[in-house]
Amino acid sequence: MAATFIEVPQEKDSVALSSVGDYIQLLKPRIMCLVVFTAVTGMLVAPGTIHPLIGLVSTVCVALGAGAAGALNMWYDSDIDAIMDRTKSRPVPAGKIRREQALECGMVLATLSVFIMAIAVNYASALLLAGSIFSYAVVYTMLLKRRTPQNIVIGGIAGAFPPVIGWASVSGAPSFESLALFAIIFVWTPPHFWAISLLTLEEYKKASIPMLPVYCVRKTRWHILLYSAILAVVSATPGLFVKNPILYEILATCLSATFIAYATAVFREKGQPSPQACMGLFKYSIYYLFLLFATVIACGY
Repeated sequence: MAATFIEVPQEKDSVALSSVGDYIQLLKPRIMCLVVFTAVTGMLVAPGTIHPLIGLVSTVCVALGAGAAGALNMWYDSDIDAIMDRTKSRPVPAGKIRREQALECGMVLATLSVFIMAIAVNYASALLLAGSIFSYAVVYTMLLKRRTPQNIVIGGIAGAFPPVIGWASVSGAPSFESLALFAIIFVWTPPHFWAISLLTLEEYKKASIPMLPVYCVRKTRWHILLYSAILAVVSATPGLFVKNPILYEILATCLSATFIAYATAVFREKGQPSPQACMGLFKYSIYYLFLLFATVIACGY
């Protein structure tokens, strides 16, 4: 599917002065919190030690990098954000921040975060941070999102970087353990986003975004169940390196079994799954990732 762009009716004669709150929303603070938490998880369970100040700097750089990616995403997607009810109140389509301001903010934060990470922490974590920003802002947002129903599958790579960045901040390089945490987020991402896509299917159709549910709801239900089963397997891998593997596996199994139960509720419904089933999976998937990574910290730190 070729990329299409829709004119954004935001350049009004009088645009309200942008507030601090508008810029905070531009950086997607909810996503930033999840990104920072998974990065800190990688930092805490990595072998070796890191000076608290360096750890703080690394965490701030990850937050700034996540904010940069969010701002660049809102800059590029402002046309389709203006169409969808779920996103039309975002700062750019709502006319609170101009597109060029969003672009400038994203570029400045991206440059600062990578530069400071390289100077204050190490080059490996800076390179990984740059790769994460590029993957989300360019590969996912600009190249995949409007072109393929596999957009969120491949685009999930961007969101999976943070624990590897946190790990590299301490150890100086990625490792099998950090890649295991990467794999968890990578496999978790599709069912998380497909759940919300099923819930707002008509909006994605209206904006011409080729999410998998737009093409086939039945196939999406199957994919959600499949990825949920794979996630249960992948989520067990930290048991190979945490200090308390038995406790970890028990807790991870309980969390994954509940995830599969929510996914099954979506799968078993005929036709378009109910809003309750989709929202149930979407909300639980957020709790799942937080709780699973908290379990990694508790059993591995």
